[in-house]
Amino acid sequence: MRSNVPEKLLRLIDEIDEHGHASLQRLAVLTKWFMPAERPGTFGLWVAKRSAGRKGKTTGEAGALLDEARKLLGITSTRESFLHRPAPQAAALLHEQAAALLISMKPNACRPLLLVRQGLALYLGLDQGPEAACALATAFCQHHDPRLGQTLCGPSRTKLFDVIDFMHRIEAIEEDEGR
Repeated sequence: MRSNVPEKLLRLIDEIDEHGHASLQRLAVLTKWFMPAERPGTFGLWVAKRSAGRKGKTTGEAGALLDEARKLLGITSTRESFLHRPAPQAAALLHEQAAALLISMKPNACRPLLLVRQGLALYLGLDQGPEAACALATAFCQHHDPRLGQTLCGPSRTKLFDVIDFMHRIEAIEEDEGR
């Protein structure tokens, strides 16, 4: 079922364009979109894939774990990858390994791994509900600007567009399955 939440996110992007930033609390509008029970887990898996798929400067144990996450999550550019769901046992093991490694690291030392762990927690049902999905969306979209702190600003725009694209794809799949 199509909703008007993507349009509200577009208005949020307009606010960022106009003022240079927007409050993270504005993402609470996503809570309504995450109401259908299957959406939070699907979103969590999508965030885990997006976060693991961005090859960056992460090295050492965290880098190796992100490489493992890319393999498990089937990261490719095909539609099948978008729909690929890893075995829950393997996802749970990766979640546990990420959680253990993150405990031994400085806070926010490996943001991609943190987002993978949080996304897998939603996928596995360890975190549940629209509020948990909204919190993950906030963590995914936020950007630290030294002048403003944690906020939605210029770099957040791309992630917001990605979330809108995700929402449209899920709504299209749901419509196809409903026919």
